[in-house]
This record gives sequence, C-alpha cells and structure tokens, in this order.
Amino acid sequence: MRVVAMGVLLQAFYWNCPSAENQQGTWWKFLQSKLPAVKAAGFTAMWLPPACKAANLFGAPSMGYDPYDYFDLGEYNQRGSVGTWFGVKDDLTALVTAARTAGLQLYADIVINHNNGADAQELNLVNNQMMWTKFTPVSGKFPRDWTCFHPSTFQVVDEYPPFGGMPQLCHQNPVVYSAVMEYAQRMIEEIGFDGFRFDYVKGFGPWMIKAISERRFNKSGNAGPGSAMYKPFCVGEYWDSEVSIEDWLNLANSFNDNPVTAFDFPLRYHLKDLCDTYGYDLRGLLAVDSVLTTEPDSAVTFVDNHDTTQNPGDAVINDKLLAYAFILTHQGYPCVFWPDYFNYGLSRTGTANGLDALIAAHEKYAGGDATNLWADANLYIMQRSGYAGQAGLVLVLNNRGDIWNGATVKTQWVNGHLTPVAWDGNDQSRPEEKYTGGDGSVDLYAAPRGWVVYAPA
Repeated sequence: MRVVAMGVLLQAFYWNCPSAENQQGTWWKFLQSKLPAVKAAGFTAMWLPPACKAANLFGAPSMGYDPYDYFDLGEYNQRGSVGTWFGVKDDLTALVTAARTAGLQLYADIVINHNNGADAQELNLVNNQMMWTKFTPVSGKFPRDWTCFHPSTFQVVDEYPPFGGMPQLCHQNPVVYSAVMEYAQRMIEEIGFDGFRFDYVKGFGPWMIKAISERRFNKSGNAGPGSAMYKPFCVGEYWDSEVSIEDWLNLANSFNDNPVTAFDFPLRYHLKDLCDTYGYDLRGLLAVDSVLTTEPDSAVTFVDNHDTTQNPGDAVINDKLLAYAFILTHQGYPCVFWPDYFNYGLSRTGTANGLDALIAAHEKYAGGDATNLWADANLYIMQRSGYAGQAGLVLVLNNRGDIWNGATVKTQWVNGHLTPVAWDGNDQSRPEEKYTGGDGSVDLYAAPRGWVVYAPA
C-alpha cells in the first residue's frame, strides 16, 4: 500500500488572485506575510502557482499556465517585465526560506505539456506547416525550434490531446527531456521546493512524470556520497474518470519507488452534488468511481480549485463545509482552497464549526483505515481506525434539512467515551457527549444539513 504525504495541503492561489487581492507583482510577498496564519491553522504544505515567466500575450498578465521561459523566475526583463505576476525571484526564494523555517512544505506547479508566446513562426518539416515554435528566451536556456514540439522528427504521431491550441512539447527530443529535468532539478535544489503539481498530465506520456518522481535530488545543497537522495512529492492533474486516472497512475507508478498521486476529480463531483444537488443520496459517497475508493493512498482530495471556480456552474455554491468535513476526515491527502479559508469565512477560527476545527481533527485523529458504519439516502457514518498516535474518529453526515438525524452503530471503542470535536449545520448547538456500550454500540446524530466529528475522549 502506498502512503501519501500526511497533513493538510493549502492551494495558495486562485484565478487572477494578484489583481483580486491588489497584489500584482507582490503575491510571493503576500504569501510570506500569511505564513504565521497558515501555520497556526495547522496546514502542513502549500501549493504555489507556476513561477516561471509566462507568455503574457498582448501585455496581459498571466497566471503562468502558458509558460515561455522556464529558467526565468522573475529575473530577466522580457515579455513586458522582469517579475512575473507573482513577483521577482528574490521574493520567491524569501518565501521558500520563510516557509521552511515555519516547517511548511512547498509544491511548485509546473506546466511541461505546452509552451506559448513564441518569438517567430517557422516551417515544421513534418507537417509542412508554419507554426509558432521558435523560442529565443533571454535567459539563454532552452531555446526551442520546431523539433521540440509535436509533430517532431523524434515523434511524429502525438497520441495525447492538445491543450488550448498551444504547441505541445515533444519530450522524446533529448533537448526537451534534458531541459525539463534541469528545470525540475533547479526548483528542488536551488529554489528549495519540496515537490510538484503537474498540470494537464493527460497531454503527455506518464513516463515523463515517472522520470522526475524517480530522480533523487540533492536538496541539502551538500555534495558527496548519499547527498542526492531527496524524493519529491508529486501529484498530477488528470481531469477525467476514475478509470482513466487509475490507468495513468498505474503507468506512472510501474516499478516506481516514489509513487505519484492524483487529484480525485470524480470524488470532487460527488462532493459538489452533496452540497448543491437537492436530495443527493449519501450512498453515492461510497461509489467505486473515485480514486479515494479504489486507491485511497493515491488520492489528493479537494472541494474546489482555480479551474473549477472558473467554469460556469462548476464551483461548489452551498454548504461547502459538508464537503470539507468529508475530505478532512477520510483517507487521502486533503487540499483546501485559498479563498475558502481566507476570503469566504469558512475558517471560523476560535469555533468548532469551521475549517480550523476540521484541520485540527484531521491532524490529531484522522489516522488508519476508513470503515463505513452506516449509509442511506440521508445519513452517512464513517469510522477511522486510528494509527501511529492518531486515535481515530467518527464522522456523521446528515443530509436532511429539517431534523437532527442519526442511527445506532457499532464502533471499535468498547465502553468508551466519544466527544464532539468539530460540528456544523443548520443548528450549531453542541452535540451530546456519547458513551459506547460493551459491544461498541452508540447512537450518533448530526444537526439538520450538518456534520459532526467525534473522537475518543
């Protein structure tokens, strides 16, 4: 069984966040100022937006998903500025240093499927078409021509779908492969990142991700035998069905001693239905079409992200804490979206009714296997067995909007005491203390359209 990084991940950006927060060119500094709050909340890692210089077409600032120069992290005056929309390289390294001092890991979002903003068109000799594939970056590193992109003399047929009409890199070209590996090495060894989120992995071969995850990096900066042994955390964005994600994971992790993980998009859509679809049947949360259900240690779970909140009708609108209660108590590596915590008031610091209480419950209690104790259309009860200092917990979800709802279930705790550590719903009254019988049985209830996390006292 694979084990993902333990803790709670914070996605430390959202679409157009620099302009929305009046932090254009200062997002890295802004994040550094927030590190004490991030640490105090109990987060253990942060996922940052793409850090390299983007195309910035027509003078418009970019979120970085259209990379131009991988080796310009806000260092060179090109594409209209020295810094990226998030800041200059010195600001980025200061953020990384401060995060390390605070005990937080940082994951770099890297986009290695496609490029944009070419400096000139040129003739592709495979398809005999003029294409925007001539790149002459000011950094002087990784200049590209048509052979670096599909179709290439190194791979004529590209079996993977293109993205946004941008030229797709041909990783089988040794020049491309070497540049991507050098870029990954720089982000870990020089800048100090701890891992990667790979954008749009359905656009290129899983072997490229595997090559990076298997690489042993010299993160300490020390030379000599045994120094280059750091294994980066890796998660891929494969926005598709569970079957497709599972196929990708199997290919990426075949004979791989540092297995990669994947965002659980199928589960995310079940959670959206839980929050936004009237009458959603809670038994759907047990469906086998999620990564969490089929391979929990490979699942990075989430409720919303920068993309889902940009697609019309795709963002979760109602009762979002129901979804967070689910991912912060179950297996998988849960990821919290920046606006949900800092902008939309879901942290609810100082109460038992929000993300702060759920994160604390995750870190203290959410260990071991998950076992379903009850599931019907309106009630869902799950138990975590506990592991390595985490005592275990019970989650109760109530989908009824009119009454407290519950059932008698048999837990693992015999003659025990269960106390509510986090809860919310249409009634925020504190749930009752509970005492289990000689066979572990106890009746557990949650508020209307609410949830409760119980833990052994």
